[in-house]
Amino acid sequence: MNLERLMESVKKHEGYRNKVYLDTLGKRTVGVGHLCVEDFWEDDKEYEESFLMEILEKDLSQAIIGANDLMAEHDCIDIDEKAYEILIEMVFQLGKTGVSKFRNMWKALAEKNYIGASYEMLDSRWAKQTPNRAKAMADLMKACV
Repeated sequence: MNLERLMESVKKHEGYRNKVYLDTLGKRTVGVGHLCVEDFWEDDKEYEESFLMEILEKDLSQAIIGANDLMAEHDCIDIDEKAYEILIEMVFQLGKTGVSKFRNMWKALAEKNYIGASYEMLDSRWAKQTPNRAKAMADLMKACV
């Protein structure tokens, strides 16, 4: 896994704001796509970038753990490196439970059928909610070997 490439992709797709904002689903968010589940976030307060980047690193660590769990569960351990990064980013955005619901994508990945996996990614509510991101990530998945 190329952590720098992954982090740049997440930043590009999530954007960055140093104040709490409402995401596309109306959820309080800050930094690089961090849901404000903790009690300490204040509206209209500007947070230090270094603090928000620490939060991003923790969130990515959790996404890596979630992706690894799902890959083990679906027997997708030795998949393409970029496909692995795509799964991590999906878990970052949708959570482990959300990505677990892509049953046909997981079946395709278990067979290393990256083209099939890319089509399954687009056949989802996720692709309807965030079409540009889903298309970009599906195109990357399709290019895996």
